Amino acid sequence: MRHFGHLSAEVRKDLFYREPVEFTADSPAHTLAVALGATLYSPATRPRLADDIAKQAAQGVTSMVICLEDSIDDNEVPQGEENLVRQLGDLAARGPHTPLPLLFIRVRTPEQIVDLVQRLGTAVRLLSGFVLPKFTEERGVPFLEALISAETEEATAALGGRRLYAMPVLESPELMHRETRTETLVGIGRTVDKYRERILALRLGVTDLCSAYGLRRAPDMTAYDVQLVASVIADVVNMLGRADGTGFTVTGPVWEYFKPHERMFKPQLRLSPFTGRAASSLRTALIEHDMDGLLREIELDRANGLQGKTCIHPTHVTPVHALSVVSHEEYSDAVDILEPERGGGGVLRSAYTNKMNEVKPHRAWAERTLRRAEVFGVAREHISFVELLAAGLRTG
Repeated sequence: MRHFGHLSAEVRKDLFYREPVEFTADSPAHTLAVALGATLYSPATRPRLADDIAKQAAQGVTSMVICLEDSIDDNEVPQGEENLVRQLGDLAARGPHTPLPLLFIRVRTPEQIVDLVQRLGTAVRLLSGFVLPKFTEERGVPFLEALISAETEEATAALGGRRLYAMPVLESPELMHRETRTETLVGIGRTVDKYRERILALRLGVTDLCSAYGLRRAPDMTAYDVQLVASVIADVVNMLGRADGTGFTVTGPVWEYFKPHERMFKPQLRLSPFTGRAASSLRTALIEHDMDGLLREIELDRANGLQGKTCIHPTHVTPVHALSVVSHEEYSDAVDILEPERGGGGVLRSAYTNKMNEVKPHRAWAERTLRRAEVFGVAREHISFVELLAAGLRTG
């Protein structure tokens, strides 16, 4: 897998100063946590699930969640499980040369983990792990113990010796309620630290958090405009996302809005290069398609310490990935800050001569930026989000 790997080598060469690196399900956890990018959710009941997964991988999706929880009705769970097992078996039978994203299953109960691993047989090799809903210390431990129990000798052999990861979803009412939030986060922190080698990332379930107060943000608002939600995000990052080696990757919340049966922005894609009036036209199209809120939220996610994003529609993937590419200016600053001879600290003017880079305070930011640069690449000096977005959309 490689971000923007669905683009031609010629297009990538034009876009990137440093191209994204390749990665696999066997790559280190710190690489995979960043590489998740836009994680696309799909109900387990989809009749052409195997084809959908292969199609999305070919169009640049690098992580998907097959959902057996809130995306399907309670009475559809047996059907969803059966379909999931059958469809992943079909994918496995297509052979190792079929491009696939990192695949996760969102379950409802701990028992489902053990049952599904057993039923998948050798097709379990397609999985990278499980998404654990409504995670707290009390509810989370049984899920994590089930994950360990599911790795029987047969499953481990099918996985080639690698472990299955967990992605807990932080979405319980105890997190939204101010009087129980701190205690709940302390318990979650205690749990994920104990099972640290199993935790790939922590996901924010903002839709469930909003439901505790009957809230729903409008398409022109971000999660950060809903102050109750923003306060939860801040506390989660504060306690579980620290950059001192004790924290975890925390992913951005889902964006709920999309326009179905529509080839987004296609008239604007005929305008090239994407500068001047053409760039303005594309930005106008983004706003008209209810995407202005999404773009602002992605930028606010990163500003608030989040990486990647939960997505429920394929049209959200390209904007998330385009805004994840490290700009040439960011890369230049990060490299300067991390120069070995500057280990003692100090202040220096940026290569772009427009800001101060202070070596010690900006070090953690620089390290995080270079990890993102490895996975998403570094744009050429003249390349902006608009060109990256346009290139990705041309292949959609």
